[in-house]
Amino acid sequence: MAPAIKALLFDLDGTLIDHDTAAMVALTQALQAIPGLHQVDHAHARRRWKQLEELAMERYLSGELTFTGQRRLRVTSLAAELGLGTWDAPRADAWFAGYLHHYESAWRVYPDVRPALDALAEQHRHLRLGALTNGDADQQRKKLLHVGLASELLAVIASSEAGAAKPHAKIFHQGCTRLRLAPDEVAYVGDRLQTDAIAATNAGLHGIWLNRDNAPTPAEPPVIQTLKDLPALLTKIDR
Repeated sequence: MAPAIKALLFDLDGTLIDHDTAAMVALTQALQAIPGLHQVDHAHARRRWKQLEELAMERYLSGELTFTGQRRLRVTSLAAELGLGTWDAPRADAWFAGYLHHYESAWRVYPDVRPALDALAEQHRHLRLGALTNGDADQQRKKLLHVGLASELLAVIASSEAGAAKPHAKIFHQGCTRLRLAPDEVAYVGDRLQTDAIAATNAGLHGIWLNRDNAPTPAEPPVIQTLKDLPALLTKIDR
């Protein structure tokens, strides 16, 4: 009997690439580079930066802000809250360029990524692999290249090119179309329950939740706590 799952798509940030750690390292370094800024509560700044990122990205994904605009909003909001006054666009862009340099330098895959991909190559050789991600396509492809996954995840579907963002079914269906497969022939794994796993399931794919934080789990969809458990789960689904 032919395998039921013919392709596997991954979320990127929080699933394959440790975005949060890279962002926090970059923020600390970028704040330390601001002349005259002393006695910063870095723990508070990191929490606030993450909140601002989530809010700004929501507005970007909804079409309310450009990709550059959401960056400027995060920077100017944080600067004002740190008592640095009102920053204009050139100053915000200059600071973000420094932040971005540190952020890109800190891109790393999670420790379970390489073992999982090696196991998939051995146990599920038929699988076609790709990435389906919210965000700017150029930046997301750059991440894959930087961490050495570009040659393995050949299909990359990003919201900036798809015209829709997760959790909308359209982006998942575009991913299936790119693979020339029906939704029920594709599995999708991501670290966000609603945006990734449930949204993929609602779109007709086999949604899988990567629950890295060991949060309370619902009965459905299937849950794993590490990508190392992914090959075994796919074998179970294929039975």
